[in-house]
Amino acid sequence: ASDVYKRQGLTATEVLVESHDGVRVPLSIIHRADRRRDGNAPTILTGYGAYGHSIPMQFTPTSLAWLERGGVLAIAHVRGGGTFGKAWHHAGRKVTKPNTWKDFLACGEYLVREGYTSPAHLCARGGSAGGILIGRAITERPELFAAANIAVGCTDMMRFETTRNGPPNVPEFGSLADPEEFRGLLAMSTLHHVVDGVSYPAVILTHGMNDPRVEPWQSFKTAARLQAATASCRPVLLRLDYDSGHGIGSTRSQRHAETADVQAFFLWQCGDPEFQPVAESQKPAEATR
Repeated sequence: ASDVYKRQGLTATEVLVESHDGVRVPLSIIHRADRRRDGNAPTILTGYGAYGHSIPMQFTPTSLAWLERGGVLAIAHVRGGGTFGKAWHHAGRKVTKPNTWKDFLACGEYLVREGYTSPAHLCARGGSAGGILIGRAITERPELFAAANIAVGCTDMMRFETTRNGPPNVPEFGSLADPEEFRGLLAMSTLHHVVDGVSYPAVILTHGMNDPRVEPWQSFKTAARLQAATASCRPVLLRLDYDSGHGIGSTRSQRHAETADVQAFFLWQCGDPEFQPVAESQKPAEATR
């Protein structure tokens, strides 16, 4: 993958970032080779952190639009994933789940500290079980992020076990019937950590209405709660696709349309002048008819 990036004028590096408890977490960073570390780069930090799944460091053509505009892409290989085997997975599930978003926050702080970006330009993105990661990162440290995307995300963990796909996920997240695991589920439930009057970043929640894995009402509830609670002027949007589900069966056009919407949302919130709303007084006459 690194050779492909070089041919595109890009550079890919990997560092180890110290997390809250001293554990070193791998962080992959991709950007244009001529990009200066001036703290102004719009940056997407993504992660997953569940089921022992690792996000590979690989070339994806759909990332080029972001990178060519001078953006930075970063992958936090947080605990709960499989980067260092089963022990790494078990260090981020059930009652140890907080390690996933604390690792993610440490990686975000590193990107700011090293001049890759700033809180005004840092965006978080994750989906499905990665929705736990993103939701809890922005509710624990809302000031660290400009915007976030939670895609088909698990955000109400106090009700997830009662859904059709809830019981098979008990080994990963825990059960309400176990007192200790109940506390673990509450800790990882984004909906229950949204606080009135807090200035949250801009958030776009995306979901398919036919999702059989994470039912879309989780995104409905979280969007409504964030809209009611936030004290910032940043938007909280809900993007629904009535012809898709959990994303696995989506067409290329559906995937590209969602990526374009999310990246445009991020660039808008990061202040890119080409993605700012046009005032009615500035629109061409034919556009206002």
